[in-house]
Amino acid sequence: MTLRGEYKVPGGKLVRVEVVVDEGHIASASVSGDFFLEPDEALDCLDEALVGAPVDAEAGQLAARLEAALPAGARLIGFGVHDVAVAVRRALGRAVTWDDLEFDVIPPVTKHPAWHVAMDEVIAAEVGAGRRRPTLRFWDWDKGLVVIGSFQSVRNEVDEEAASRYGIDVVRRVTGGGAMFMEPGNCITYSLVVPGSLVEGLTYEASYAFLDQWVLGALGDVGVVAHYEPLNDIASDVGKIGGAAQRRFVDGTVLHHVTMSYDIDADKMLQVLRIGREKLSDKGIKSANKRVDPMRSQTGMTREAIMEAFVAHFMGRYRCRLSEYAVEEDAAAEVLALEKFSDPRWTYRVP
Repeated sequence: MTLRGEYKVPGGKLVRVEVVVDEGHIASASVSGDFFLEPDEALDCLDEALVGAPVDAEAGQLAARLEAALPAGARLIGFGVHDVAVAVRRALGRAVTWDDLEFDVIPPVTKHPAWHVAMDEVIAAEVGAGRRRPTLRFWDWDKGLVVIGSFQSVRNEVDEEAASRYGIDVVRRVTGGGAMFMEPGNCITYSLVVPGSLVEGLTYEASYAFLDQWVLGALGDVGVVAHYEPLNDIASDVGKIGGAAQRRFVDGTVLHHVTMSYDIDADKMLQVLRIGREKLSDKGIKSANKRVDPMRSQTGMTREAIMEAFVAHFMGRYRCRLSEYAVEEDAAAEVLALEKFSDPRWTYRVP
């Protein structure tokens, strides 16, 4: 029986692979797609390299076989050997596509932002244990907070005296990346939790682009022509819109969340965050008297309307059901927000 798999490279081409398996190994293979490849005979080299590979070979092992088989000077344009490996893994049923999954979508629920930081960990555990479907959820919060990256130094990122003056707390999240200056209504934040099989074989950089694909379409729906910028930024022609952060848990579950600036008080942000002028320019403003408002100014829409459009786009694109937080999840997030994310030992683990 011929097994088929395909992978659309973010910003690149479509790769298709057909394989026949015999006694635990690939007996024949055919790679095709709308990519560009030089010289022509390199395509036969890719096919031949896959023959004999064990069906349980990891994507990295398959990519190494493919790379070693290519003739000197071969050029793969619009795709790479890792992309072929991902398509093979999908053909063999070792990796899944978006269409293989059904998602829970949870609209915004207003809570303390530390609760949302904790809920990321709770939902990841539930998805990993199979008690909840892969989940897209939107944040909404009721007070100001600086959410710093897992590896950031508090004293280097936050002016705690200014933060205290404005009643803004500091919480450390479980993902890397930079600080998020969050006040009610100033940002659009969502978290996407998926099984590791969805990004199986992808590098971290490739997985950021892959998991951000849907939101580029959603931004298009609200009139923003956006693109992905490595490693973890989403931008338009007029500057950065937002950034993503990611964590892969021990069981393979992936947490990918994105924060986009809707309408931020830049003067207050610069007092609270220790952001240099160079980093400020990356956020699309030239002075502290401006507002960081790419989503509001580029769409002319309310924050709530944008989030509704995002929900509609995702649910129209994939198999989904509207969901809500279980009582047990809510309780677990409350406990975790108090016992971990409000604990100075966690917050100041990088002073």
